[in-house]
Amino acid sequence: MTPFIAPSILAADFANIQAEVEMLNASVADYIHVDIMDGVFVPNISFGIPVMEAISKHAKKLLDVHLMIVNPDQYLEAFRKAGAEIISVHYEACTHLHRTVQAIHHLGAKAGVAINPHTPVDLLQEIIADIDLVCVMSVNPGFGGQKFIENTYSKVEKLKELILKKGSSAKIEIDGGVNLSNAPKLITAGADILVAGSFVFNSPDPIATINGLKGI
Repeated sequence: MTPFIAPSILAADFANIQAEVEMLNASVADYIHVDIMDGVFVPNISFGIPVMEAISKHAKKLLDVHLMIVNPDQYLEAFRKAGAEIISVHYEACTHLHRTVQAIHHLGAKAGVAINPHTPVDLLQEIIADIDLVCVMSVNPGFGGQKFIENTYSKVEKLKELILKKGSSAKIEIDGGVNLSNAPKLITAGADILVAGSFVFNSPDPIATINGLKGI
């Protein structure tokens, strides 16, 4: 299976954000992954809706927005209006997850649920048939460039089993530390979408790096 590739704009050069987005437009990337951090749910702050709107203005790829924030419900409509086509919220941040997923679908976006490295996939049993995507964090969320957590492979295998068992059409997205050495193993385990940030943007030739991931 050819994976979907979602470069994380968080690792881009923000002094040249239009050029970075246009580079992704010209690549074989499928999505642009947008990490939103509030400094509360995760120990870092990224950017908010005005920057998201600036990215959306130039993007020709689908915007895959990952909300690493508390109280995501109050911002769903704003991010949808700013161009989000996939909105992923964290299992750990949502008290009423099913209602949040319904709200995302009501806005006309695809709904994803992200899980931290310590969160078992079994906790998604009651929601997996209602969502479009599971974002498996393969590093602790909050900062780019972290080391990949090796337990992710078995976690993806368990998640794939759950998806098949429940008859879900949810895609499995891997976020954190993805590179050319672990990507083939992730695809074999059942991953559908690979998020890559610093691995893409810190490479000498980002477009060639995206091609390499896509060609796995």
